[in-house]
Amino acid sequence: MARPSPKHAGAPALVSLGETIRSARLSLGLSQEALANATNIDRSYMGGIERGEHNLTVMNLLKIAEQIGIKPSELIEQAGL
Repeated sequence: MARPSPKHAGAPALVSLGETIRSARLSLGLSQEALANATNIDRSYMGGIERGEHNLTVMNLLKIAEQIGIKPSELIEQAGL
């Protein structure tokens, strides 16, 4: 299992982004596992993203945004960043 980012886990920006991703996923009726499979991201890692434990890469952010049908910039804006 991937360990939380030792330096950034729980950072307000990551928590906000994770909450925004979770909210968008749920509004689409997607399970965490379905989103993880669609983005080729491990399900437990996706859970860590949603909890603000992982400092996700730009590529993972792009994959997630594409699957939930939103521009990455809009996802970041909705997270208040």
